[in-house]
Amino acid sequence: MQLAGFHHLTAVTADAARNHAFYTQTLGLRLVKKTVNQDDVSAYHLFYADGVASPGSDLTFFDWPAARERRGTRSVVRTGLRVATEASLEWWRARFETLKVAHAPIAQRGGRAVLDFEDPEGQRFALVADDTSGMPHRWKKSPVRAEHQITGLGPIAMSVPELAPTARVLTEVMNLRRTTGYAWTHGGAEREVHVFQMGGEGPQAELHVVVEPGAAPAGPGAGGVHHVAFRTPDREASDAWAAHLAASGIPSSGPIDRFYFRSLYFREPGGVLFEIATDGPGFAVDEPLDELGEKLALPPFLEPRRAEIERGLKPLVTK
Repeated sequence: MQLAGFHHLTAVTADAARNHAFYTQTLGLRLVKKTVNQDDVSAYHLFYADGVASPGSDLTFFDWPAARERRGTRSVVRTGLRVATEASLEWWRARFETLKVAHAPIAQRGGRAVLDFEDPEGQRFALVADDTSGMPHRWKKSPVRAEHQITGLGPIAMSVPELAPTARVLTEVMNLRRTTGYAWTHGGAEREVHVFQMGGEGPQAELHVVVEPGAAPAGPGAGGVHHVAFRTPDREASDAWAAHLAASGIPSSGPIDRFYFRSLYFREPGGVLFEIATDGPGFAVDEPLDELGEKLALPPFLEPRRAEIERGLKPLVTK
């Protein structure tokens, strides 16, 4: 069994309207699904992606009234967003300066050019030049020019206090392959970053692990990551992963039907919450592709509660 790369990354916002404006207008992503957290229907669950909501392009947010994340280990510490070329990084650097987005200079990390930046709540990202990403599914209504649009996730970097237990799960259970690492100045110190490769190629299939034994654990909150999800093709593969985790002695949620995909959750030994999610059926299962994200979408089991759910949500401007 091989994971094909990242499926999505889910983070926390305390300001859904501001979050929507930043990700659609500043970053130029498409809101492909406006729904609710299925375990807490008082909160929006917003999905941003490329023009056709491709698996591997999704950034998603739970809208919770939380204080800012306390940064630390046992967490995702930076999320890569791929762009086509190094020239695109220069374009984005100029855009961030004009729009007053917090960012660092363009730099080299792990053999790739990167541009680190943060969203208004301190969510940490890096635009990554990825010449292999080509020109996939652009969003024709994006304020970002087509050749500079974000093409998907990767790599994603996480911090743990100890490498060995996490590395064992990544290689022996999740079947990732350890490859050449690199040095990264993070948290005021130079750290070695350990790189683990999934079945796919390039940064969309790379999980980067930095070890910080003396750091305090992160505290959840706005601007922090809730979980990272990996791609598996279908229901049969999801069932196989659930059985494999059980046989490996790793507790999991068991498969959960999220309507748009099937989910399987577990926590790796370093404390980061992982999800294995299926590619389908996808976000067009209940809305036309051209109309994704324009209305509040609810899975069938929540549809009878629509009036109640809508009363509990703040208005979100989506146009």
